[in-house]
Amino acid sequence: MPYTFATPDFNDLREKLSAHLRPWQRSFQFWVRAADVYTGYKAFQLKVSFVKDAKKQEEMWERQHELAADKIYNMCADLGGFFLKVAQIIGKPDLAPAAWVRRLVTLCDQAPATPYEVVKVVLEEELGQSVGELFEIFDVKPLGSASIAQVHRARVRGTKSDVVVKVQHPGVEELMMTDIRNLQAFALYLQKTDIKFDLYSVTKEMEKQIGFEFDFMREAAAMEKIRHFLYENNKKSPVIVPRVMQNMVTRRVLVMEYIHGIPILKLGDEIAKRGMNPGGKIAAAAKQNILKSLTLAYGQMILKSGFFHADPHPGNILICKGSEVALLDYGQVKDLPDNLRLGYANLILAIADNDPIRAIQSCRELGIVTMILSGNEQQETLKLVQTTFDTKLPPGVATLHPFSEESSLKKISVQAFPEELFSVLRTMHLLRGLSVGLGINYSCAEQWRLVAEEALYQAGRLKDEDLKIKQRSGVFRRTFRRRLTDWWKGARD
Repeated sequence: MPYTFATPDFNDLREKLSAHLRPWQRSFQFWVRAADVYTGYKAFQLKVSFVKDAKKQEEMWERQHELAADKIYNMCADLGGFFLKVAQIIGKPDLAPAAWVRRLVTLCDQAPATPYEVVKVVLEEELGQSVGELFEIFDVKPLGSASIAQVHRARVRGTKSDVVVKVQHPGVEELMMTDIRNLQAFALYLQKTDIKFDLYSVTKEMEKQIGFEFDFMREAAAMEKIRHFLYENNKKSPVIVPRVMQNMVTRRVLVMEYIHGIPILKLGDEIAKRGMNPGGKIAAAAKQNILKSLTLAYGQMILKSGFFHADPHPGNILICKGSEVALLDYGQVKDLPDNLRLGYANLILAIADNDPIRAIQSCRELGIVTMILSGNEQQETLKLVQTTFDTKLPPGVATLHPFSEESSLKKISVQAFPEELFSVLRTMHLLRGLSVGLGINYSCAEQWRLVAEEALYQAGRLKDEDLKIKQRSGVFRRTFRRRLTDWWKGARD
């Protein structure tokens, strides 16, 4: 009997080999491109030091930033995945040079979409029925595609309202973990050479948080918990939180209420379309109300609950009818332990009161270890926490640049930074980016002072004599609620 040999499937072999090599290829691309940007800046710093004319120096820096912006954009766009999140973090007007912001802001929701044929397979595997059986209408073209998932508009059979169907990109988890580990190695190098900040701990927390994002059942539970908290603690929630379709949630699929609104990045265009002056008083008041609504929600979540939405980048914020704000995407949430929640409340009081002694005490309580390199320790610590944990920029400062000689990180070294505080830090920086983008230099610390005082008072950390409102317990609580209600009404009017 003749022997038969199976013909090798070369296409299948090639796919498996490609999948095996992909993490190595991505790592190689990252290091080549990151080294190109870094060495370009280091060489430029030497070159520009020989130029004495300040105006010429400024022009040279602008050209260098534009060159680097193109390289960073191309790296993030080509590699996608985790690097789209990196672009969201660094592409903010308060943190990065204007040239970077102009390029990187366009990367929101720019991840390549998974083909519908693949989406259909994932949906049917996860939900156990065909798309036609589940949905009366299903828009094949996604509303948007991000690093982990894409979203489609649809209508569930037997209902009259539209929903959003969030579907995870297959195979993306392994690649994102590879990207994060490469960034961790780069962060270790930077903190030893240029930025005196515990960047490695920051990237470790990023690794943990992004790992959670791949479980949509966890996201659905977080969305419901935050929605319940905000709606229970306010006569009217400061932000709209979508409802979850409870019987249509799995680890890779999440179906939720569709919210009608416009992305916050298109707010200026919408104002102009309605015939209003984008720089006029009416537009300014609308922007102020939008920001106050958003920051009130965050003040309550972080300081009162400790469980908060930790990803307020522009792609997750919609502006709805009546200037109401909708907060989307609860993949990144953080549950702060009480000691950190109360420590941060204490730090908020220090920032709001410009109190350097309290700022140093709060840093120690939070586990932030610093070492003074130059200047006055008290003032530099206060400046550091103001620029790190509040949204208001210091007077005369339009951009916070960690490489600047005037940066606090050049004068005070952050030797240890608790991983769990990174989500607070990132949230504050994203909120600051929004306020700068709206043209408002706005202090969350000043607005959150009442919430911080109440949190500390209820925990027994503040006594009547320590309060700005020096009243007895019951009167304090009524006065607190009245003042917060009055402030909130002002924000809504």
